[in-house]
Amino acid sequence: SHLGSRILYHIINKRDDALSERVYTPWPDMEEQMRHNDAPMFSLETKRPLRAFDIIGFSLLYEMCYTNILTILDLAGIPFFSKDRSEDMPLIISGGPCTVNPEPVAPFMDAVLIGDAEEMIGELLEAVKNAKQEGLNKNQLLEALSRIEGVYIPSFYEPEYDDRSIFRKLKKLEANAPDKVGRRVVRDLDHAEYIGKPIVPYLP
Repeated sequence: SHLGSRILYHIINKRDDALSERVYTPWPDMEEQMRHNDAPMFSLETKRPLRAFDIIGFSLLYEMCYTNILTILDLAGIPFFSKDRSEDMPLIISGGPCTVNPEPVAPFMDAVLIGDAEEMIGELLEAVKNAKQEGLNKNQLLEALSRIEGVYIPSFYEPEYDDRSIFRKLKKLEANAPDKVGRRVVRDLDHAEYIGKPIVPYLP
């Protein structure tokens, strides 16, 4: 029902060089059966295992969704922390309202999209496609992503906290990383991508 996810799904699937499929955290009874049968987390459309995708993106609409990230990664056989993932694993990204403050999920993410993603998502897909064609490693891909306005690469920074565990600032670990990552905003809504005639429930 989240309109933002549906718009991004539409934007990606309009392309002839990309596809988007959906996945949701299973209800506890389904999760129990998947674990019992060693069934990997899969997409709805084609039942493809998540490990087979180039990118896994999470839409974080509420803070209570955070634990779902770990459930999905665990069921997919993907390590939680970005630092523990190998080069052959999918790029793990997130976006949505909660990523305006990305630090709670930063250790798990390769990249965080801050702000409106309608324009960012195309730029991100182009960067990933180019990296595959050029044979770039993961760090080189992350460097390319860091040049996209609104994309935050957590591994390029180290958060600093005071003695009361209150966030103070981000310390750059990568020289070429931007000093500040701003929130991306779609300026022209008249020409922004949209989906018309959504199917909605009718309850008299």
